[in-house]
Amino acid sequence: MTDLFGQDAPPPPAATPDADAPLADRMRPTSLSEVVGQEHLTGPEGAIGRMVAAGRLSSMILWGPPGTGKTSIARLLADAVGMRYAAISAVFSGVADLKQAFAEAEKMAKAGRKTLLFVDEIHRFNRAQQDGFLPYVERGVVTLVGATTENPSFALNAALLSRAQVLVLNRLDEDALAALLEKAEGLEGPLPLTPEARSALIAQADGDGRFLLGQAETLYAAGLTEPLDPGALGNFLQRRVAVYDKDRDGHYNLISALHKAVRGSDPQAALYWLARMLTAGEEPLFLARRLVRMAVEDIGMADPHALPQSMAAMEAYRFLGSPEGELALVQACLYLATAPKSNAVYMAQKAAWKVAKATGSLAPPANILNAPTKLMKDIGYGEGYTHDHSTAEGFSGDNYWPEGMTAEEFYSPVERGFEREVRKRLEYWDKLRGERQA
Repeated sequence: MTDLFGQDAPPPPAATPDADAPLADRMRPTSLSEVVGQEHLTGPEGAIGRMVAAGRLSSMILWGPPGTGKTSIARLLADAVGMRYAAISAVFSGVADLKQAFAEAEKMAKAGRKTLLFVDEIHRFNRAQQDGFLPYVERGVVTLVGATTENPSFALNAALLSRAQVLVLNRLDEDALAALLEKAEGLEGPLPLTPEARSALIAQADGDGRFLLGQAETLYAAGLTEPLDPGALGNFLQRRVAVYDKDRDGHYNLISALHKAVRGSDPQAALYWLARMLTAGEEPLFLARRLVRMAVEDIGMADPHALPQSMAAMEAYRFLGSPEGELALVQACLYLATAPKSNAVYMAQKAAWKVAKATGSLAPPANILNAPTKLMKDIGYGEGYTHDHSTAEGFSGDNYWPEGMTAEEFYSPVERGFEREVRKRLEYWDKLRGERQA
């Protein structure tokens, strides 16, 4: 069998890799039961386990972080149900490759052989290319198994998503990574690590099984005679760079976590998410802007100092740059997380905008209009207006709403922080207004 480029197709999952193949290839699972960390999918009660038991696959999108087994699962699925396996990568393939893949699948379908088409990095195909899958999936020419590290809701067409089941692969936990290391040691012998260094190696993998096995292979190749402790391991191996695409899903997930931690008044968690983003390379001024937004959306008048604190942090960062200026962002983050919370300003804005759009072009009442000319005075502009400063209470109680429009309540301060004092003021003015209108 040949692949799309006329080369020999990859061997079936049961084939034995060459002795000099990379450790990760030699350790590829030969059955779904050997896939670690994804038992919620591959187990008897999982979606994949049930499909295999029934002998019938539906098209699916495997969504998960790198190194969690997406490619292995796709290959094993084809073998488990006796389907022809074909694979392409969206990184290296174009429209011509897709057409050839579908043509080969149609030829095999006529011969009675169904095709599982695995598309790696499927999110890299543009919308038009993704649409090209639809007729072949609908007619059953191929069973599509796509793999992506990006959120399918944003990266894939709605039409394609409606024809495929999205299955979420977990980041490999400590137990799954430890199981991988044990299997590697069964092939290569004990790793030259102290127990503490072994734990550090697992932690450094950050849930990526392929990265973990690559690091283990480096240790084996070094021919070390003495076990490394955590410090020596850190000097010997590079730490895995955290998965973080500044313009993609990881970016939005982490900023959401930061925002929710601030809103939830958890300064420790808020600082952790801020650190995660900054150490991963996020643009500090983006974080500064988001802190300003949090100050007005989640704190507002409950602590009016939240906004100037955030603006000052942004200016301090602009003045100092990295890394010194990042301390100002930390201060603002902690100030916001520990401040009293209120979204009354945010809710007031939404309510006022809605009513403003609905009421169109209603004019202000004549009593609060300026009257710089005699004509304007003659037609009633400014008539009956009371200057608030001229009253004993500094409050006139005049009507400021358009004629024919009932007064609305957009802003309702909460009983927290400075807004407690604001509420007292509003209640006092309401009392005076009621007395004047009585």
